Amino acid sequence: MRCNDSIKETQVSDLNARSYTETAATKREAYRLIDGAGERARAAGLVNADWYRCPVPRPVMKQLMQRNDARAILDTLIWYAVIVASGVLAWYAWHRHSPWAIPAFLLYGTLYCSPADSRWHETGHGTAFKTRWMNDVLYQLASFQTFRRATVWRWSHARHHTDTLVVGRDPEIAAQKPTDWTNLVLNVVALKHVTGELRKMIAAAFGRIEEEEQTFVPESEWPKIIREARITLAVYMMVIAASIVLRSVLPLLYIGLPSLYGAWLYVYFGLTQHAGLPENVLDHRKNCRTVMMNPVFRFLYWNMNYHIEHHMFPMVPFHALPRLHETVKADMPPTYPGTLAAYAEILPALVRQSRDPSYRIERPIPQTANVRPGH
Repeated sequence: MRCNDSIKETQVSDLNARSYTETAATKREAYRLIDGAGERARAAGLVNADWYRCPVPRPVMKQLMQRNDARAILDTLIWYAVIVASGVLAWYAWHRHSPWAIPAFLLYGTLYCSPADSRWHETGHGTAFKTRWMNDVLYQLASFQTFRRATVWRWSHARHHTDTLVVGRDPEIAAQKPTDWTNLVLNVVALKHVTGELRKMIAAAFGRIEEEEQTFVPESEWPKIIREARITLAVYMMVIAASIVLRSVLPLLYIGLPSLYGAWLYVYFGLTQHAGLPENVLDHRKNCRTVMMNPVFRFLYWNMNYHIEHHMFPMVPFHALPRLHETVKADMPPTYPGTLAAYAEILPALVRQSRDPSYRIERPIPQTANVRPGH
C-alpha cells in the first residue's frame, strides 16, 4: 500500500468516527448539505472521488450500453395499461358502493406511484429510451406521479451518484444515523416526502429556491424549477376544484392522493438499496445491495434491484442490468436471494443503529487483484 493511500484511508476512518459521534449527538445534523460534514468529506478526498469499478471488457460494455426505444415503449405501454385497467376497476367498485373499492384503489395507487419511482430514476439518467424527448416526457410524468420536483431531483440524483452515501454531500440518504423511525414510518405512505416537497414547491412557485438545493442545482436551472412548481400546483388546484364541484374525493383518489397511499412499494424496494451499509466509502460493493427479485417485481422496479451494478455503471440501461450482473458477479459480494432476505439484515441493523450510529453492515468483498488500496 502506498503512503498516500494509507494516509487517505486514515482520514476516511477519522471522518467516519467523527461523523457517527456527531450524528448521534446532534440528531443527524451532520447530513446537512450546509454546515454539515461536507467540508470534512472534501478534505478526506471523498468528494467527486475515484470509485472502484469491476473490470468489464470494452466491447462488452459498449454492447451493454446500447439503448432501445422499443423495449422502453413496450414496458411503458404495459405499465400505463395496467394503471388504466386498475383505475376502471376502482371506479366500478366505487360506484357500486362495494368494499372492494378499498383494495381496488390501493392497487391503482400502487401501480400509479411506485413503478413511477423507477421510471423517474431511469429516465433521469437518460438511459430508458434511445430518443431523448421520450426520456424527457416520461421523466416529467413520473416525477409528477411520485410528487417530485423534476429539475431539483434530476440534480439531486446526480449528486447522489457522484458522492453516494457521503455524509454532508449526498442529499438522498434515506436511512440516516441514528435511525429516525418516525420519518421511516411516515414515508411508508410518503407523508414526510410529500409534505416536504409541497412546502418547497410552494416556495419555488414564489421564486424561492431552498438554500441547500442551491448547492447542487446550477443557477441556470432555477427558472425551470419555478416554472415546474407553478405548473404542478396549478394541476393540483384544478383537481381539488373538481373535487369541490363534484362534492367527491374521487378526483383526488385518482390524482394526488395516489402519491401518498401508493408509495409503500417503492419505499419497500428502495430501502434495500443502501440502508444499514457503510457511509463514506469509495466502493459501491460496500454501500449498495443487489437483490434478486421475481419477474413482476423486476418489471415494476425496472431492474433497479441490480443496484451495485447500476451505481458502478449508471449509463447501462435497465434492460441490460441482468446481463451486466452476469458479467461482473465474480467480483461482487454475494447477492441476496430476495427482499425478505435483505430485510432480515436491514431491520436488525436499523434497530442497532438507533442506539449505536457507528454500526454498519460489512459486506464480504472478493479478495481479487482488482481491489485497489484505500478502497
